[in-house]
Amino acid sequence: MNDAIVRLEKVTFRYGERTVLDACDLDLCAGERLGLSGANGSGKTTLLTLIVGLQRPGQGRVFVLGKQRREEADFREIRGPVGMLFQDSDDQLFSPTVAEDVAFGPFNLGKPRAEVETVVARTLSQLGIEDYADRVTYKLSGGEKRLVAIATVLAMEPEVLLLDEPTAGLDEAATDRVAEILLGLPQAMLLVSHDRELLSRIATRTARLEKGRLVPMV
Repeated sequence: MNDAIVRLEKVTFRYGERTVLDACDLDLCAGERLGLSGANGSGKTTLLTLIVGLQRPGQGRVFVLGKQRREEADFREIRGPVGMLFQDSDDQLFSPTVAEDVAFGPFNLGKPRAEVETVVARTLSQLGIEDYADRVTYKLSGGEKRLVAIATVLAMEPEVLLLDEPTAGLDEAATDRVAEILLGLPQAMLLVSHDRELLSRIATRTARLEKGRLVPMV
């Protein structure tokens, strides 16, 4: 294996008779921000779920953080170091309040309460949503939920970020804020978006999923 921290080798995945990924290769190296676009249904979200083991390839190999990942135990090891932002924020938010949602991941990592409270306060402030802390999560707007979902991922302080449409539902000001934050992060990231302007602003390189394979974009 090369120095990629995430690597897919000849990965194939099908939904029934429909092939979504067809001998797809991907390398993501430390510090790299790979922007990924493609038509609806082209397999962008599927690719992210394969990296964290929420789905398994029919063929091919998945390497993450220097090790081939095959079984559930292999993937369980990486679900803290690899943070995934889901396309639907409601899939990510389930606690009564925003602060509790953001605290859930750090508590799961075994951090003491005082440290978790510091992480929550810092993360909410980083996103400019510190006044959301005591708000009831299910009463938030779609854009507000998006920002909180991003906060839950960043609070885990992952080594790799998998971001599925991170600015969906956000207004221009919030989109700019998220873009600034992502640009300032040291983590490698795989960023899925239909927003070409966002990708050109953030990504160090871009690719498009076409016919089940990644095609470099010029």
